Amino acid sequence: MRRRRFLTGALTAGAAGAATLGGAFPKPALAQDRIEWKMVTAWPKGLPGLGSSAERLAERINQLSGGRLTIKVYAAGELVSPLQGFAAVSHGTAEMAHDFSLYHIGQMPAAGFFSAVPFGLIPSEFNGWMNFAGGQELWDELYDAAGVKPFLAGNTGVQMGGWFLKEVNSVADLKGRKFSIPGYGGEALKKLGVDVMPMASGELFAKLQDGAIDGAEWVGPYNDLSLGLYKITKLYYWPGFQEPGTGLECIVNKSKFSALPDDLKQIVAAACMAENDLTAAEYSGRSPAALATLVNEHDVQLKKFSRDVLIAFGNASSEVVQEVLDAGDDVTKRIVGSYLKYRKTTLTWTRVSEGGFLAARDLGFTYPTG
Repeated sequence: MRRRRFLTGALTAGAAGAATLGGAFPKPALAQDRIEWKMVTAWPKGLPGLGSSAERLAERINQLSGGRLTIKVYAAGELVSPLQGFAAVSHGTAEMAHDFSLYHIGQMPAAGFFSAVPFGLIPSEFNGWMNFAGGQELWDELYDAAGVKPFLAGNTGVQMGGWFLKEVNSVADLKGRKFSIPGYGGEALKKLGVDVMPMASGELFAKLQDGAIDGAEWVGPYNDLSLGLYKITKLYYWPGFQEPGTGLECIVNKSKFSALPDDLKQIVAAACMAENDLTAAEYSGRSPAALATLVNEHDVQLKKFSRDVLIAFGNASSEVVQEVLDAGDDVTKRIVGSYLKYRKTTLTWTRVSEGGFLAARDLGFTYPTG
């Protein structure tokens, strides 16, 4: 496209000014050296956290490149539907997309391992696997056949278990419930008799309000407060077994990425890495106050899943992972194997380090009040 613009402009100018310029072609204008990309997202316009992360990422690329690479962000539904970002990038409808890789497990069963696995890796462990234990290389290989290059671009941290119209006191209470949840967590709940109906965030309020669904999980206090689900039900369950540290992805059309100059490639990668850290910090920073608001101002009741329910979740999740492994091709088997090996290795260290410290902190001694 740049070459065509250059030739068109050069031929026109050459015809008009060859006599005075000795037939030389003019240099291309600065604007012709600039690249404009479209980024589609899975988020409603203005959604805190997820939506603002996509906007920040685009702006950081714009600034770091000095305007040489500019990204126009499209909210869910503006260019493609919320869950079609991967297809849009693969087919070239958009150069970039911002979403969760777990949205793609229908087409690539192993994709969710690069976002969230029930009872899987927490954010610090996930980053360790991705950056130092082969996760990124396996992710690149998985997406390569579709012509897509993936980058980590955020993490929501440990999520909540979700909102329910009626209490969940036993596994039997789940049977027949209509619940919105994506990914492997949804597949696990199906095994417990739940009617799983994944929906985009923009649909949740209306569907919960009119009773089309009996419950929904989205992210956690920061996003859930903004969606207003507390206006419909006060029952808010924890812990979120389904997504213990959900990675966000920025995916790029591989041929478009390969055509970038090396410095712009580095800028895209660095911007994604910076956003990965900043989004995780945003959720850690905003969720405590949001949870306090839900509980203290909106009378939300925090409900903990019972031990029996959590064990049932775990057993069902194990079946789901085993099915992905058994039915997978070579790259899928290597992804699952690598993830599970790292999970097993890191359990002891996390239990001794973070787990041990958290248990000690919960002993009950009192710090001075500020």
